[in-house]
Amino acid sequence: MSRMFAVFLTLNAAVLAQQPPPHPIGVKGELLFADDFESIEPKSAWHTVVPAFVVENGALKGRQTRDSDTPATEGKPAVPAHAAVHGLEVPTKDSIVEVKIRFAGATMLDIEFDDRKYTGSHYGHICRAQVRLDSVLLVDERDGNMRNDIRALRRDPERKAEADKMLVGRSARFPVALETGRWYTLLVETVGETMRVSIDGKAVGFLRSSGLAHPTKSKIELGCAGKDGFFDEIKVWSALPAPEKPGTP
Repeated sequence: MSRMFAVFLTLNAAVLAQQPPPHPIGVKGELLFADDFESIEPKSAWHTVVPAFVVENGALKGRQTRDSDTPATEGKPAVPAHAAVHGLEVPTKDSIVEVKIRFAGATMLDIEFDDRKYTGSHYGHICRAQVRLDSVLLVDERDGNMRNDIRALRRDPERKAEADKMLVGRSARFPVALETGRWYTLLVETVGETMRVSIDGKAVGFLRSSGLAHPTKSKIELGCAGKDGFFDEIKVWSALPAPEKPGTP
């Protein structure tokens, strides 16, 4: 692929990324899980992946503690920086996830889908929707940045450009303008090869990529980078494709 053609693809993807469909791509089916975090005892579907999350005043609070790399010492392996991650054992294929989010110092809050039994990507990562105060990023990780061969290429300085070409179209970033301290309702729809994100009922992001259609998304995980971020009133439904409407990609 020529450099000019690669640039064309990148620019074309950026143009498409500016046009999330105004209508939902999924129809709510069975309610698979709900939690308002009012109970003293956490529901059994929850588990810690990367500390630390706590329930505080009826909401789930994330606070990143691994905010810098810890070098290997005294025979112990290095521990890289990582966002706090809270896992939910709710298997899905196509789904609609609704959750309230609030930034209170956090730099990023996200919803991630994984399949730990899938060995083609790092740690079974499938896809995610990351929300920042100024942008929303949708990522196909299974066939994109977490795919094993692409990760290997990106670690080789001489082949990183080759890997970057393979990532064209595997993610899309969209501008938003959110405020610290305010609650927002985040909705993430994954239907087939598509993912759509809306905030307070307004469509803000859309991605079409092959890895999104992974049939066994065994986990949903909530992530928080920085200090602090809140989640509340999470609901997970199975989803069916919505009837096509004008303007749907």
